[in-house]
Amino acid sequence: MSADFDLAIVGSGFAGTLLAMIARRLGRSVLMIERGRHPRFAIGESSTPLANLWLEILADRYDLPRLRPLSQWGIWQASHPHIGCGLKRGFSYFHHSPGKTWEARNDRSDQLLVAASPNDFVADTHWYRPDFDAFLVEEAIRLGVEYQDETTLTACDIEADGIQMAGTRHGTPFRARARFLVDASGPRGYLHQALGLPEAQFEDFPRTRALFSHFTGVASWAQDNPVFGDAPFPPDDAALHHTFDGGWMWVLRFNNGVTSAGFAEVSIPSAASVSDPARTWSRFLNRFPSIGQQFASAQPIRPWVRAEPLAFRTSRCVGPRWAQLPMAAGFVDPLFSTGFVLSLLGIDRLARALENGCSETALAAYETETLADLDATARLISGAYRVLGKPDAFEALTMLYFASASFSETALRLGRPELAPGFLLRAHPRIAPALRALLADAGRAPDDAWIARVAATIEPINVAGLCDPEKRHWYGVDTADLLQGASKLESSPEAIQDMLRDCGL
Repeated sequence: MSADFDLAIVGSGFAGTLLAMIARRLGRSVLMIERGRHPRFAIGESSTPLANLWLEILADRYDLPRLRPLSQWGIWQASHPHIGCGLKRGFSYFHHSPGKTWEARNDRSDQLLVAASPNDFVADTHWYRPDFDAFLVEEAIRLGVEYQDETTLTACDIEADGIQMAGTRHGTPFRARARFLVDASGPRGYLHQALGLPEAQFEDFPRTRALFSHFTGVASWAQDNPVFGDAPFPPDDAALHHTFDGGWMWVLRFNNGVTSAGFAEVSIPSAASVSDPARTWSRFLNRFPSIGQQFASAQPIRPWVRAEPLAFRTSRCVGPRWAQLPMAAGFVDPLFSTGFVLSLLGIDRLARALENGCSETALAAYETETLADLDATARLISGAYRVLGKPDAFEALTMLYFASASFSETALRLGRPELAPGFLLRAHPRIAPALRALLADAGRAPDDAWIARVAATIEPINVAGLCDPEKRHWYGVDTADLLQGASKLESSPEAIQDMLRDCGL
């Protein structure tokens, strides 16, 4: 192994490995260091249209053609069928009350379906990370990345012209040096501990906890249920959410018989910690009979993962000769599947900084943008936790996310990124202040008036036909909505149609 590298990346999850490949395409020598060994479990499994678009952008810009098929279900299955994957047609939500069996209401007010694609071929995906991350590492090695796994780093020394890393590998001392270091090791990871970086708190965010694992034997939630016969997509072919007052559960199905599932909830100070995960899981299933029935034959196939507190935010994510990727700088909550796009936005910014020599100005801008994205996500999810027990208010809050995300994706595909500044439009001069005020009032203002404000606020960015009572909580993909919203994107119906053809629609 060379003793000196242009770039060292600590952590070999998808984000760190993708950045390593980009750096190689930029002509940099790269060392990637992994504490564990692939294949291995990782949290963060559900893609979104915006995340897939950024994967396409990065793959095209940095000449990574073998990664581009991973942006859609159809081409993924045709190109890389050996990589475990799940079909994700959209987001499905079902509201539960403790001790009560779930039964679909006639008005569908206890459910919400929001499609992200019109058909399976162009659908989003769930990434089975043991396969997905291992594939990326193989690709990185093929491109010339130096890879060292089963390595534990314990210290780092920042010098005038580089960073020295020290630790052990297979019981022997390990040392390496790089001109710049990127931490992709996750929350409270390598640099957080080695440099003693202080934590910060997300403003007005509840203390939450989570428990999750991978399972076999999880039953379908909606298969063969006539209630969903004309639904815009099968609710199980989605990021399936069970919501309840104070928390929510995710169920993500892969095509290899494995299902990822877990729940996140507000931590009650008087409640016992999650010291016995199997018992805690059993108590959770007993609280919600219909969820318990879905998991009656399910068996965990890997150790439980407990996270309390779940959320984390660093106070700084750059320094002299180092930076943290967003997933090391902070984590909010899996609700709304924001993790992938936050990571990809961070990769885009750091890649551009690498191209320009990682100047102090570029790194300062990276930090500002990264922490602002995390804070915007936290505001959205904090508001969601306050209204999870109110299906109508929660649905309205999701419209803030879906409107922002769909508008941003379309603006990018039209080549007009300036129309959608910042993740969740957090830097939009007109929309951002109104969205922030709505999120601050979520669960605190009268529901009916607040819900009406949501519909009025998103109207200038609503290009997906959201907040339409005639759709009765089921939102399919209708290109007519997008064509009617062309003027909101400073575009024309003809340009929208050209864009849709480019997307294969």
